[in-house]
Amino acid sequence: MALPSRRPNRIAAALALLASLAGATPPADAFCGFYVGKADTKLFNTASQVILVRDGERMVVGMRNDFRGELTDFALVVPVPVVLQKEQIHIGDPKIFERIDAYSAPRLAEYFDGNPCAVPMALAAGATGAPAEASAKVAARRAAALGVSIEARYTVGEYDIVILSATQSNGLEIWLRQNGYRVPANASRALQPYVRQGLKFFVAKVNLAEQAKTGFSYLRPLQFAFDSKRFMLPVRLGMLNASGPQDLVVYVLTRNGRVETTNYRTVRLPANVELPPYVRGEFGQVYKALFETQAKREDYRVVWTEYFWDMGWCDPCAAEPLSPEELRSAGVFWLDGETQPSGAAQPVMLTRLHLRYTPDTLPEDLMFQETQDRQNFQARYVLRHPWQGDANACPAAKRYFADLAQRQVREAQTLASLTGWNVAEISTRMNLPTPATRQWWERLWR
Repeated sequence: MALPSRRPNRIAAALALLASLAGATPPADAFCGFYVGKADTKLFNTASQVILVRDGERMVVGMRNDFRGELTDFALVVPVPVVLQKEQIHIGDPKIFERIDAYSAPRLAEYFDGNPCAVPMALAAGATGAPAEASAKVAARRAAALGVSIEARYTVGEYDIVILSATQSNGLEIWLRQNGYRVPANASRALQPYVRQGLKFFVAKVNLAEQAKTGFSYLRPLQFAFDSKRFMLPVRLGMLNASGPQDLVVYVLTRNGRVETTNYRTVRLPANVELPPYVRGEFGQVYKALFETQAKREDYRVVWTEYFWDMGWCDPCAAEPLSPEELRSAGVFWLDGETQPSGAAQPVMLTRLHLRYTPDTLPEDLMFQETQDRQNFQARYVLRHPWQGDANACPAAKRYFADLAQRQVREAQTLASLTGWNVAEISTRMNLPTPATRQWWERLWR
């Protein structure tokens, strides 16, 4: 994605991410129809993406920087539990984020009612560098005077990276400013909890000369691997630049079970319901309204599960599952040396979590746990196209059209409930008959 000419600086959009109801439908695990569309993160202008890989105490974090603006304005500050060695830091492939996003995106599935007069038949399943030594000593003394220690310094790809420790948040903020990092006002207040916990700070900015060598017009993702007893994601620093609600999508890859947050409610989005067929070409708009409505109803205080499935397969598939090579590129480290029988599921579970938050609704960083739950879930929405035959073709046809009228009313009510849209306007678009208006006294004694 090309970088637009200008956008207000945010310690990086990456900092904003880390430092930064019912209705009868075919069961989700027995899909028989056609997949017709998906709703990926491109729908959300302020969406940040993180890939978390976790097994035991080993963890790999991948961040996709959606920063737009002058590269000299870019700065990334991420609390980390240890001093990272250069070998623990890696430049990732942005295509991995696109692949995992497409694979796990909310999706629309399509069905066609059969002839009620015919013997029921199963529908066919469809598609589917480092400064000089003297300068370094001066820099170290200045940092020490501010309670800041430079633990390590690297250039990795297009990024100049330093690992810092600090004893006071005010000193850390001053150091960042003195060294050209354009941090927001009152950054020390947000940094203070991490300083108290004794965490280190992974700080990156763009090396323009190295960026020019890459030939890319965008910033590539950063990945880093480390050991940590705490399964968490530090997001509070991202509040410093938030001008309104922000979206965070976290793709969590684990070996065994579904992942949920332990300090916020984790809730499945309303899904597997039937919607009016006319939304076929408007699914992006529908899903944006749906997610916004659900998030508002929970006052932006809920982490939503949009997807959980074994990475080896999907039904229906919004995109092909990631290959073992792509999973390794994402950071899945336990596949090395493991061979799976042909057609066997990969020992990788994917949980997709989506959070919309404001500075007031996210008082703590996200803490996670891997559960024993392995029940598949996807934010799937269903279209059922009516049979176009004659209501007088057979007795079953008459019953079908009577049931269809009730189903269409339910579809309109479901869409209105999920999105907050006006049910009368939905009914008009569905060409449903408008109920006759009665006087109040006629309703009183009917």
